[in-house]
Amino acid sequence: MEDSKSWAELSVSELKEALRDRGMPVSGNKADLILRLEEGTVFTAKMVNNEQSTEDTRNFMNKVRDLPLSVLIVIGILLLGGSGGAVIYGEEIMDFIQGEPDYVLIDFDSSMARGYAETLVGLGHPEWEGRMSGTVEEENTANAIKSNFTSMGIPSTMDEFDVNIFEIGDEPDLSICIPGDIGSIFGGPTPCSAADLNRQINQFTHREDYVIQGYSGSVDIFHAEDAEIVDLGNGSENSDWASAASKIAMIWIEEGTDGNTDLLERALANDVNSIITVNSLINCDELIADDCVPYFKGVDLTRFDFIPDSFGFIMVSKSVGNAISDDVINGDGRIQMIIDVDNQAVSTIYVPCGIIEGKSESVIVVGAHHDTVYNGPGAVDDTSGVATLQEMARQFSILQSSLGDPEFTLYFCTWGGEEEGLWGSKEWVDKHRNMLTDGLKFYINLDMNHVDLERNNGLTIFGNSPKDIEIIRGIESKFSDSYPELSSKYDVNVNKLQSSSMPYNSDHAPFVYEIDNQPDDGVDYGKALVCYGSGSSEYHTYLDTMDRFNEESLAVSGIIFGSLIRHLSYGERV
Repeated sequence: MEDSKSWAELSVSELKEALRDRGMPVSGNKADLILRLEEGTVFTAKMVNNEQSTEDTRNFMNKVRDLPLSVLIVIGILLLGGSGGAVIYGEEIMDFIQGEPDYVLIDFDSSMARGYAETLVGLGHPEWEGRMSGTVEEENTANAIKSNFTSMGIPSTMDEFDVNIFEIGDEPDLSICIPGDIGSIFGGPTPCSAADLNRQINQFTHREDYVIQGYSGSVDIFHAEDAEIVDLGNGSENSDWASAASKIAMIWIEEGTDGNTDLLERALANDVNSIITVNSLINCDELIADDCVPYFKGVDLTRFDFIPDSFGFIMVSKSVGNAISDDVINGDGRIQMIIDVDNQAVSTIYVPCGIIEGKSESVIVVGAHHDTVYNGPGAVDDTSGVATLQEMARQFSILQSSLGDPEFTLYFCTWGGEEEGLWGSKEWVDKHRNMLTDGLKFYINLDMNHVDLERNNGLTIFGNSPKDIEIIRGIESKFSDSYPELSSKYDVNVNKLQSSSMPYNSDHAPFVYEIDNQPDDGVDYGKALVCYGSGSSEYHTYLDTMDRFNEESLAVSGIIFGSLIRHLSYGERV
């Protein structure tokens, strides 16, 4: 790359990589990067000036001074072929010679993590127990987390973002009415009206029997209307959606059933009035004998130009689905569904961050979402992740006091708006794009990094940063030796993924896919590491409580990820 034309042929990412190789700044537009390379490059590829070479050689010699003779012979062999070898390949040679580093594990107090979790769960809605984004419960949660950072001696910030969050108003209503005998007499009252005194009402319990789905609108369907419900099976593209025009479509969740977004698209395209999905597959018999518990799921707003404010969308348990099928679709019963939701609302969500300043502008971000679904306390999803993050932050505050500032600046952030579309992490990434584009080392996501002892099949750690994944494997080995009881109880599966294979299903996604995507640069992926646990059948239900919370399991990911950050930030200093 000796002329301007050759530099110009590179992408922005390649130019930045070339600048990083030379220890030069990487900020600015493409023209700035090319100019900096033209002015600052004297030699080709990775050659450095004599002054830097002298300094690098001195550092290298300090590392090898105390090595045994046999190792020094290996060094001599490796350096044959050029006196610059020590400068160019010094780090690679040292990695080869020294082998696996002696990783130092961070401490982790599981009882502190449980205390953080109990505090957050206690801040839930007085009736529905959740800490849904855009509510006072979420705001109180964010403030409590920020206050914890302050008590740890960690400086903190609070970002606020106004986003499209649906707002639930009054308690919803779902019931079936069986008309009284008097309603069939000529001139008698309208069946299931207030005058039908012999009618029978089967009232269902909100959160236990049915749950509002994300971005449902408001509907008022009364018994007396005798609204028609059409059973569309699993709601596939081959189902007769047109037959449910201006009616209620009922969909049975089974193998092959598409998600809420696809179902809503088909419903709107066919002028369906509302959707009732029936949980006939997930968590069946695991939580409630002979039944399947309804759970919350959202929709991908980016696939809709507009969602009507008068479209109802709920999920019911398997037993309620059977009752609707028997009594309404195949009987004389009548449905009543009253939902009060403003799906056009704009609400404020919150992102508190504890920040430990490092020696460089490079950053490591650790994140977890503090919001929950509206219909449950979210002890596992994702209070477990937030509790782990806070204990990790506390440990690094202690390390900073004893070891000084870390090499990297550490951000410990919790996100609002995850359950409604990753709003908090998306907005925060967008606001801090310049810092992240130039300086993000990697992002760590803790979302349900929890293991239920009764349904224990360990944890999975995965990421798209090969070098960091290899370090994690080494740390996991050290963890196994240091904590044999924990290691024997909780298997850790570590996987390396291609960047394009990273799932877009939690707050790591914006850090992977939405940083430095410049039009002239193709696709440039950010680095992220993720931990998922096991035993989350209560996921998004009213049963995700502290009753099954296992704080011991949080230590696994907390120690492994925390020790990765410690290794990169402090080396082997004790």
